[in-house]
Amino acid sequence: MAVPPARRLVVAIARHWQVPMSDDALRDLELCASEVIANALEHARARCKVTVRWTGERLRVEVADNSLRPPDSDTTEDAVTGGRGLVLVDGLAHSWGWHPAGSGKVVWFECAADQLVTGDRRLAVLVHAAHNQAAERLARSA
Repeated sequence: MAVPPARRLVVAIARHWQVPMSDDALRDLELCASEVIANALEHARARCKVTVRWTGERLRVEVADNSLRPPDSDTTEDAVTGGRGLVLVDGLAHSWGWHPAGSGKVVWFECAADQLVTGDRRLAVLVHAAHNQAAERLARSA
């Protein structure tokens, strides 16, 4: 499954389940899903499995792939390939992590229905991610 349809499906599931999330929170959910799914496809170079769960308090998205390489929230490599990496996930999701699973791993993040990263905090997360990406591009061209 390609990244755009997969991230849209995650949001469609949240809407279908009527998870109490604002439009801004759903956009952040979509952005986090996009980053985690893109990372799985990039590093595993194979299909990944996306699972969405609603606990009644948090929406949990899990992305399983066949790569043993742990995720790295230092966006050096992700920025080189054009992504903003886990900096956005770390800043916009309630929590995230990973664990080994079979011959690969599962990277997950959770968005709390009542948590919305807004205002200055949201802007700081987006600026930080853009800054990391620009710094890596500058370092590559030097």
